Amino acid sequence: MSTDVGTRTRITAGALEAIRAHGVETFPHECCGAMISVGGVVVDAFRLPNTTAEGAARRFRIGPSDYRASEARARELKGELAGFYHSHPDHPARPSSHDLEQAWPNFSYVIISVNASVAGDITCWYLKDDRTAFEQGELICHTES
Repeated sequence: MSTDVGTRTRITAGALEAIRAHGVETFPHECCGAMISVGGVVVDAFRLPNTTAEGAARRFRIGPSDYRASEARARELKGELAGFYHSHPDHPARPSSHDLEQAWPNFSYVIISVNASVAGDITCWYLKDDRTAFEQGELICHTES
């Protein structure tokens, strides 16, 4: 996982911008994708189709084949699957109860709020060990030195 100190996710400016752009492009529906890290830094926001049958304006779903595609993308980049991102159209960048029900441990979850087709707050979350809630983490824009 591309985290350090348990609640930090380092991400390149390019990957962060790709998440923002994806959220804006899919508005008023939720976007979703995988985050691929190399050397502890998320370098790729790998777009995935939102395959929910519950209405893409309020839900997202990542199916088994898309999960496998995310792992394949990580292998291709010689990295690892660090977590997932999705947007909240016209809602805050906070996890919902549905997000909690669908979350897996050991991943970083990035949520971007998109209001009236404008990218807003972007936050990072981690599932607690007991799986009862998320705790907010730090999303750190990584700059190469």
